[in-house]
Amino acid sequence: MWTICNYIKVKYIYYYNLVWFTIGMSIRHATLHQLKIFAAVARHMSFARAAEELHLTPPALSIQVRQLAEAVGQPLFNQIGKKIYLTPAGEALTSACHDVLDRLEYFTQEIAALQGLEKGSLKVATLSTAKYFIPRIIGGFCTEHPGVATALFIGNREALLERLARNQDDLYILGQPPEHINVVAEAFADNPLVVVSRSDHPLASEKDLEPSRLRDAPFILREPGSGTRLAAEKFFEQHGVVLRTRMEFGSNEAVKQTVAGGLGIAVLSASTIHAELASGELVILDVRGFPLERKWYAVYPAGKLLSPIVRAFMGCLFAVSAHGEKEWRAQE
Repeated sequence: MWTICNYIKVKYIYYYNLVWFTIGMSIRHATLHQLKIFAAVARHMSFARAAEELHLTPPALSIQVRQLAEAVGQPLFNQIGKKIYLTPAGEALTSACHDVLDRLEYFTQEIAALQGLEKGSLKVATLSTAKYFIPRIIGGFCTEHPGVATALFIGNREALLERLARNQDDLYILGQPPEHINVVAEAFADNPLVVVSRSDHPLASEKDLEPSRLRDAPFILREPGSGTRLAAEKFFEQHGVVLRTRMEFGSNEAVKQTVAGGLGIAVLSASTIHAELASGELVILDVRGFPLERKWYAVYPAGKLLSPIVRAFMGCLFAVSAHGEKEWRAQE
């Protein structure tokens, strides 16, 4: 009869062989420690920052990278001035490292799940627009799984797509899946976009406004490349309206404060303005075609193995969509 120990032994042998098959026989003397060091340097593109992350001295880290390069038989980095760049061999090894380390992390968590343990890590990267509710979902998840070490990165769309391309996190929360990266995108909640203004704006009392009525209105927009901005520009372009941009900002808070100051109107996610609507500081304009119906997506690279912890967290996201969306919105 198979025991957990038998299962662990077989799975360990399988993943051990997979590691060396993936990185090739030419570097069979490389260690997992060296691969982790290399992955950190490639992620930061900095020896100093990688050493700081791994709690190593820069000389000790450099020795390990040099030994790994010798095992590969090719240089892994080129240094030009103070900057380092991946060589073709380094780029190939980066891809292999991601696969190897992801599979080993998956294996570790799979065994932990078999043993009834709640250990492991979860790294989530989310758009700043979703910071109004994602931290609460993560908080609930951590309460149920106190042994899970969790990290949350909050940034704009450009920053998240860069991290996604490098596979730096387990899961990415986006309002619009990327078209140029091969990903799996699963919708888990509504993300309606609305037009907002200060409560005393001349258009605030009007009903069923034609989009053309906003042709001369000064708009306060998010930065170029923002998913919210892209959706707004696409909508108005379809209605023959070129937005008159007055100011643009890299955060929803700055946009809201500028609109509240009477400098223009804006298109924002409804999830970002509950407090301002409740206080009367902002109002939603009744514009024909709005709200723009969009979704929140849980995104990860196609082909990526999701660990039991990541799958459990995704279950929480879908539970929000099915049962708890009204609840967390009401708390804003």
